Amino acid sequence: MLKRVFMAPDPGHVRLRFAARAVLGIGLAVVVCGLAGHSLVGAVTGGLAALLALFTVTDATVRGQAVTTALLPVVGLPVLAAAAGLHDQPVARDLTFLAVIGAGVYARRWGPRGHSLGVFAFMTFFVAQFLRATPDRLPELYTAVLLSVLIAAVVRFGVWRYERRLPPAPVPAPPAGTGLARVTTRQAVQATAGAAFALVVGQLVSPERWYWAVGATWWVFVNTTSRGETLVRGFRRVLGTVIGIGLGLLVAVPVAGSAVPSAVLLAVCVFGIFYTAAVSYTWMMLCVTVLAELLYGLLGLLTPGLLALRLVETGIGALGAMLAVLFVLPVSTHTTTDAWIQRALRCVHACTAEAAARLRDVAGADPAPRVAELEQLLGRVRLSVAPLVHPLNPMLGRKRRARRVLALLDDCAREVRGLVAVAADPEASHDARLAAACWRVEAAVEALTGGRLEDVARVDGPPAAEPALAHLHGLERALAELATPLRTPSGSPLVGA
Repeated sequence: MLKRVFMAPDPGHVRLRFAARAVLGIGLAVVVCGLAGHSLVGAVTGGLAALLALFTVTDATVRGQAVTTALLPVVGLPVLAAAAGLHDQPVARDLTFLAVIGAGVYARRWGPRGHSLGVFAFMTFFVAQFLRATPDRLPELYTAVLLSVLIAAVVRFGVWRYERRLPPAPVPAPPAGTGLARVTTRQAVQATAGAAFALVVGQLVSPERWYWAVGATWWVFVNTTSRGETLVRGFRRVLGTVIGIGLGLLVAVPVAGSAVPSAVLLAVCVFGIFYTAAVSYTWMMLCVTVLAELLYGLLGLLTPGLLALRLVETGIGALGAMLAVLFVLPVSTHTTTDAWIQRALRCVHACTAEAAARLRDVAGADPAPRVAELEQLLGRVRLSVAPLVHPLNPMLGRKRRARRVLALLDDCAREVRGLVAVAADPEASHDARLAAACWRVEAAVEALTGGRLEDVARVDGPPAAEPALAHLHGLERALAELATPLRTPSGSPLVGA
């Protein structure tokens, strides 16, 4: 786990810039809220609004990110008003919270913008419970949210615009479907059911901190699409919380209430959240847990008993999510994994075709966007296959096959990147053998994605000396070898139904 965070590749230092900019933006937002005369509650609200504005907005283009950022208060302020207005009406408050959860998850069907707005709506309601917001505080909280989102936007689009030097980030769309066949619809029902369980049980455990359980359920569902992914994410959330609580006893409790040490540690936690989010959910949750402990320390509420209660409520929320994905409209790991693998393989073919066209000097041929898309799709494959390669998975045969599939897909990506690098060389010329090799790659992908695994041709012969052909032959070999782990000895799929 340590190696995964601190030795994970960070091309262009994108994660480092992402985390450093977050510390700058959130720190400035809190300072501006303080200069505006806001109380600690207002400053905390502003800081969390800035964090969400910098963390959740992931549109493919800078222009899209700016539009989504501008829409955050449009969604968040009415939800904040509802949460504060229903503060003394528990039944209406709880039903409204569940409605916000269902709508927030369902909004993911509209891509990154829907996801961002759904998360912001949920967290606005959650923060209102965290800070016990009442209607008389709304003017201050409104101002804090607007100021902080504005500061975050200024930092992101004015002060530190590193995305402008990067190609647009491809965002794979979720698997298609209609009605209950659509994954986002099923997840909306699952998340609402899981949150209802967490809300009821969480209130039985603690009438004051029940929202921790609901929050745990919500975040377990974020960025997951299948039953297996959600179960693994729930385990990692609890693990991150346990480690974070242990660290909090050593760090947060001793400095509780001390402004300067707390501010420094909060900055470290913010950096950790943003830096580790892409590589380790466990580490991200560790940082989130310590950050929450530090905030409770500043509010004068932090005690060891409160930390124990947080662990219990987190466990309740994770249990609610797990029960929901197992028994409410479950989405099998096989269905999701198969869909992402097929999309990755089709993207391999598209990359190859674009690179070959570039070698033939076809006008407009550009494989770079396809390569970026392939990296995103492989990330989704890894997330989907994570339950199969998890250390606690007792099915050793499927674990070995899943690891083999990941290794061969990585081989495909490596050969594609090499082919694209050769195609970018202005001295590279077209070889008549490239067309035949590209055709064989196309045939292999069609056989793999069409379920005709026995039709994938084996590749024999010595490696080619010419670079482009060498990469194409390497790609052919990787695709041919994929036919074996994509089925069991009995011919069934990789992961089963």
